[in-house]
Amino acid sequence: DNIVSPDGRELIELAIEAVWSVQPRDLSFLHAMFYVASAGSVDALLNTSGGAQQDRFVGGSQEVALRVARGLGDRVLLSAPVRAVERSAAGVRVVGDGFAIRARRAVVAMAPALAGRLAYDPPLPARRDQLTQRMPMGSVIKVMCVYDEPFWRADGLAGQATSDVGPVKITFDNTPPSGTPGVLLGFFEGDAARGWGRRTRAERQQATTECFVRYFGARAGDVRAYLEKDWQAEPWARGGYVGVTPPGVLLSYGRALREPVGPIHWAGTETASTWNGYMDGAVRSGERAAAEILAVIDDPAARPPPAEETEPAGPSAPLPATGGGAAAAGAAASLLSAHLRRRRRHPSDDA
Repeated sequence: DNIVSPDGRELIELAIEAVWSVQPRDLSFLHAMFYVASAGSVDALLNTSGGAQQDRFVGGSQEVALRVARGLGDRVLLSAPVRAVERSAAGVRVVGDGFAIRARRAVVAMAPALAGRLAYDPPLPARRDQLTQRMPMGSVIKVMCVYDEPFWRADGLAGQATSDVGPVKITFDNTPPSGTPGVLLGFFEGDAARGWGRRTRAERQQATTECFVRYFGARAGDVRAYLEKDWQAEPWARGGYVGVTPPGVLLSYGRALREPVGPIHWAGTETASTWNGYMDGAVRSGERAAAEILAVIDDPAARPPPAEETEPAGPSAPLPATGGGAAAAGAAASLLSAHLRRRRRHPSDDA
C-alpha cells in the first residue's frame, strides 16, 4: 500500500513470490528484511550471475547428501522417519519405524512446521511449540519442459524470463552442461501454486506450455516431456522453499528458533543467520548446532550421565536420516554424530 506505482507493486509482489513462494500478505516485513540481510542484498537473492541463482550441481543437488551418506555408510538409515523424541536427565531417546536410539544429544534438522509434528516427551516448551504452529512453508510447484535442443539460444534468448502474467511467472534455462536436451524450468508460486495444485497435471502442463510459448515463441509448444514436482504435496517438505514468519511471529517467538530445549538442538536453514533459506544456510546451521553440542561435551560440568548408544527395535539400529529439505543440515549433524562416537572412546571422556 505504501508503493505509489502499480508497476512497482507488481515488481515487489513478483519478487516475494520468487524468493519465498508466498504472497506479500503472508510475510512479515521484519522477516523479509532479515532474509535480505542474511544474503547481503536484494540483488544477491534475485540475480543469476553473482547471485543465489548462479550455480547448479551436476547430477542434482541431492548429490551432496548422497555423497555424505556414502561416507557415513550403514549409520544412515533410509526410509525410516523419526516419530518421537524423548528427553531426560540421561539425554535423548529417538524413536522411529523399527528402531529406537539413545544418545546424549540430538539435532532436529527439519523445517519448524515439520519438527512440530514429531511427538515430544515431555512436551516442548509452549513458546517453541507455538512457533512451529506459526511458521508455515511457502507454496510452490516446480515444472520443466524438455525439448530436443535449447532452441531459444539460437534466437539469442537466455531462457530466463520474469512476468507479471502467470501462472508461471519465473523461468530459467535448465539445460544440462552437455547442451542437450533443452530444458526450460518454471515455477507456480504462492497463490498460483495453491490454486493450480488443485487442478490436474494435464491442466498444469497446458498452462506451463502456454506461458513458455508467450515468452519464447511457438517452438516452446513442441514439448518432448513434461516434469513437475508439487512440493506442497511432498510429505517430507509440505511446501517450499523455506518456512516463513507472518507478522508478529519473530517478535514473539523468534528466540525459540535456535534455543536448545535441554539435549535437543535445532538446525535447518530456517535457523541460519547467513543465507537463511538456502543450502549454504543449512550447512552453516549444522555447524552451529555441532558447535553448541561440542561446547557442552567439552565442559565436564555440563555433561549428563553417559547414555546407551543404541537400542535396537529390529535387526539393527543405525543412525536415522533426517527428513524433508534439511539434508544439508542433517549431513552436518550426522558427521557430528560420527565425531562424537569417536570421542567417546577417548580416555578423557571417562572423567
